[in-house]
Amino acid sequence: MISHLFRRKPRGADTISALYGMIVAQARLPCFYRDYAVADTVNGRLDLIILHLTLVLERLAVEPDLRALGQGLFDHFCRDMDANLREMGIGDLSVPKEMRRIGDAFYGRSKAYSAALDDEEDGLAEAIARNVYDMPLGQEAAPRRLAAYMRQAHHNLMVQGSADVAAGTLRFPEPTDFLSG
Repeated sequence: MISHLFRRKPRGADTISALYGMIVAQARLPCFYRDYAVADTVNGRLDLIILHLTLVLERLAVEPDLRALGQGLFDHFCRDMDANLREMGIGDLSVPKEMRRIGDAFYGRSKAYSAALDDEEDGLAEAIARNVYDMPLGQEAAPRRLAAYMRQAHHNLMVQGSADVAAGTLRFPEPTDFLSG
């Protein structure tokens, strides 16, 4: 009954919660849905969380001391997705199938984004057009703007000090800075 008082919190749990909270808060900024034309749907929100989570996991992976945070962050994401599915009324028998779908989406998008981040061509914009907007890359500005934002966010996170990241702080760029042009 009171055993929960004597259990230790997993190491870094507060940091992981803070990092995940920042990822979700950034992904839910209204300008992504209003100005970048990301669909304000469950799938659109999931796409933006995956996009930001991929960037943060890339940052955590470059330093051995931060890799455990990366695994904890991914585990937190999975628990959050499971809880959200249940909150939306998905039945217990269907949750594993939906989690597999979310896992496939995460791994596919993460792989595509990571591979395209260092590419100078339109690879990142193409991956974003395909995954976030469900269309081929054409003349639309939104996928290119989101790709520019993502590249800057990647840069900001990579140059951010390890101590700040380990303390649960992330510095994303202001998305509205990429709307002109």
